[in-house]
Amino acid sequence: MYRGPRGTADLLPSEQKFWRYLESNAENVAERFGYRRIDTPVFEDSGLFVRGVGQGTDLVEKETYTFQDRGGDMLTLRAEGTAPVCRAYLEHGMHNLVQPVRLYYFTSIYRYERPQAGRYREHHQFGIEAIGDGNPAVDAEVIELGWRFLSGIGLQKFTIQVNSIGDFNCRPTYLGELKDYYAKRRGLLCDDCKVRFERNPLRLLDCKKENCLALSAEAPHSIDHLCGECQEHWDRLKGYLSALGLLFNIDHHLVRGLNYYTRTVFEIQPPVEGSQSAIIGGGRYDGLIQELGGRPTPGIGFGMGIERVILNLREQGISVPDQDGPKVMVSYIGDAACKEAIKLASQLRQEGISATLAPSGKSIKGQMRHAFSLGTAYAIIIGDNELQKGTLILRDMGKGEQQEATLAQVKQILQG
Repeated sequence: MYRGPRGTADLLPSEQKFWRYLESNAENVAERFGYRRIDTPVFEDSGLFVRGVGQGTDLVEKETYTFQDRGGDMLTLRAEGTAPVCRAYLEHGMHNLVQPVRLYYFTSIYRYERPQAGRYREHHQFGIEAIGDGNPAVDAEVIELGWRFLSGIGLQKFTIQVNSIGDFNCRPTYLGELKDYYAKRRGLLCDDCKVRFERNPLRLLDCKKENCLALSAEAPHSIDHLCGECQEHWDRLKGYLSALGLLFNIDHHLVRGLNYYTRTVFEIQPPVEGSQSAIIGGGRYDGLIQELGGRPTPGIGFGMGIERVILNLREQGISVPDQDGPKVMVSYIGDAACKEAIKLASQLRQEGISATLAPSGKSIKGQMRHAFSLGTAYAIIIGDNELQKGTLILRDMGKGEQQEATLAQVKQILQG
């Protein structure tokens, strides 16, 4: 028997109410903030991620699904959401639109990593990007949008973690101090961090292994090494978040895992500890558009793991609305009635009434049990007597009452 590949999950009908609930709420809050939907292909030129995300990252070196197609092109399954949106921004001339361009998306992400609760090799994200404005007010807007979404679906006790990692002007000085600090302790680092020391020293702060965590506690802080412009941006952001009434913690270890981040980085975390516990994570990427071949263009965004949000909804005992079943099931007795039932179900659907046909080979009692299990509001029964008289039996499944009625009367009730 075939099984789904490791790190993937089937989204069964019983699970769909969570997905529809989250998608409708995310779409609603994004559009209230002025964001519009964008969708990008499931695969991209591999160079987009190498150039945009950066060599030396775990994502590029260990986690992408990369392959050569029949034409000889190297392609990569979508490994994160921001770089493809920035590619689309450039390709379609969105720099000519009023800035910032505010975009949101629902997307599948593919990463070859160890599957864990709420994070699979194929997982799904809701993301937003605001491209074309470097004002820290936009940073605050993006963080607020994530917070309002989570609050709106009933999640509680999560926290906002923020940090500033500077920009390409002031960060080299900070990285020099960071490397000086770790150089004296290099022998205590895990094997991965020994590689990071050479290739991506900022990620040393992000390691969750016990020895490395202890070392990072005394490491220099990036916010103590900001240039004047980055310091002003950082101070204004904190002021805007406070003005919005959003409580936040400064996390000196928060750096995010991709090379394109500058200045603001943030996460929104649930009230559980874990190396991969963040529900929402993002930050500013003011150099990414230029790295992809465009003019210097600021940008900021976040990605939200849908599976992780659903996991937290369940852990906090938050119920979501059930999806409506068909409004009516058309039941029948005999072959002649079956033909009329098929025609009637089709007619009802064409008039905007959701209808399903009763299963074959069941008694009327069995068909009524089936209608009840589907959650239908009504059942229509057609038998020989109804065929002769030109009437129908309409049963109210909630009240357990039924009546004989004409087709016109039935439609009027169902459309009421």
